Amino acid sequence: MKYLHTMVRVTDLDASMAFYRDALGLTEVRRTEHAAGRFTLVYLAAVGDAAGPYQPQVELTYNWPDAEGKSETYTGGRNFGHLAFAVPDIYAACQRLADHGVAVLRPPRDGRMAFVRSPDNISIELLQDGPALAPAEPWASMPNTGSW
Repeated sequence: MKYLHTMVRVTDLDASMAFYRDALGLTEVRRTEHAAGRFTLVYLAAVGDAAGPYQPQVELTYNWPDAEGKSETYTGGRNFGHLAFAVPDIYAACQRLADHGVAVLRPPRDGRMAFVRSPDNISIELLQDGPALAPAEPWASMPNTGSW
């Protein structure tokens, strides 16, 4: 058995790509358009996982608006917690996200863990790959905001 992907539905594909690809740094590995079903699938992988046919992926599912231009509204459930990614430098990853306008809801005060949310309110956990980094400002003094 091999883990393949986690699917999340998104309401704005451009905003989601700006978050997952541009701010978070994932790589688009394939995209399919399904006109008959009126949806687009975009598969993304972490840079360190982007090679090979069965790398762990995030599948963004964008259901096209109906004939009247209305899109479905999605609500999250407690049965889904978060997506988690290991990063080589937690501070650099959080700074990159902040530079893209993403709020760091749980800053990496401990040099090990942080949380942000996607445009569709999906909780994303970032974990320092390897031992925690030494506490550093401005992260060490930042409070938690919102929920994650």
